[in-house]
Amino acid sequence: MAEESDLEKTEAASARRLEQAREEGQVPRSREIGTFLVLMVGAAGFWLMGPWMVERVAGFFRRGLVLDHGLATEPTLMLVRLADISLDALLSFAPMFAALIVAALLSPFFLGSWNFSPKALQPDLSRLNLLKGLGRVLSWNGLVELVKAVVKSSLVGGVAVLVLWSESGQLLAMFAQSIEVSLASAGHLLSFSFLAIVSAMLLIVAVDVPFQIWQYHDKLKMTRQEVKKEGKELEGNPEVKSRIRQLQREAARKRMMSAVPAADVIVTNPSHFAVALAYKAGMRAPKLLAKGMGEVALKIRAIGVENAVPMVEAAPLARALYRHAELDEEIPAALYAAVAEVLAYVYQLSSWRAEGGVYPLPPQEIVVPAELVPEALHG
Repeated sequence: MAEESDLEKTEAASARRLEQAREEGQVPRSREIGTFLVLMVGAAGFWLMGPWMVERVAGFFRRGLVLDHGLATEPTLMLVRLADISLDALLSFAPMFAALIVAALLSPFFLGSWNFSPKALQPDLSRLNLLKGLGRVLSWNGLVELVKAVVKSSLVGGVAVLVLWSESGQLLAMFAQSIEVSLASAGHLLSFSFLAIVSAMLLIVAVDVPFQIWQYHDKLKMTRQEVKKEGKELEGNPEVKSRIRQLQREAARKRMMSAVPAADVIVTNPSHFAVALAYKAGMRAPKLLAKGMGEVALKIRAIGVENAVPMVEAAPLARALYRHAELDEEIPAALYAAVAEVLAYVYQLSSWRAEGGVYPLPPQEIVVPAELVPEALHG
């Protein structure tokens, strides 16, 4: 049962899965919203610019039907006349064409954003498979599209009948009007009817858009096994990550050990902890170069002996430095005084080695704030 549940697509698509789908050109699409926007913009354009466009078209016809003896006998002039009229017609309809193009381009933004994918342009020979094509037609999605087409036709047809029925009086009145008035009334009625019919499609869009979004995300659902596999790919295999961390620790330890010869003093406890410190000219406070416990502490001590680095046994201070100081950083201000005693001894020892005299004694009672000693923290 567990294996079957892992193979069922029950998990929502991850961000990576959605991004991969976008790269392949798979985004939620609704043909209904595109159709609605184009038709609505067209209806609004006719409603607002209809009279002006009708007047322009009438002017084209008047200019085109005027017979001129000079034009009729000179083909080159006829072509110029045709070009002028065609250019005027194109400029007259240009605002409408531009509005329709903008509406077609903006429709994808209502479902997310405009997406261009080169992968979607690549030829897919599987689309030529008749059996797969028949399967798509007879699938659940094909049935939904059929139902949508029937509902859309019924709704639009019903609204058209209602509009024509409500405007039947105006239709009959046009027979008693003059041609100019009748044409104006017909244009107004046509624009109003078109706008009303297109507005009815808003109901279809309101149902289709959420359905397309749900269907898109449902199609991209993942199995638990796919989620686990993707997580491993993103975060890395646990064994590989463990090995990487081990190598990083080893590299950091090597860098730390290479800094021990530059230390001014090594504070020990006496063998469980070892902390290497340096205080050079220009430093604001002593800096911790290396620290360790157990085998690492013994290694630090061994490198210190090889490079003649002074060692001072101060158990509380070694533990406090190990616990509260970080590599390549200055020691805590609360330990300044204790470390100053150690460094004073180191400088006295260096002076004795260079000049001789009385051998300096290492500090015996180094005072360390109780709250910084690990035992005190745990006690």
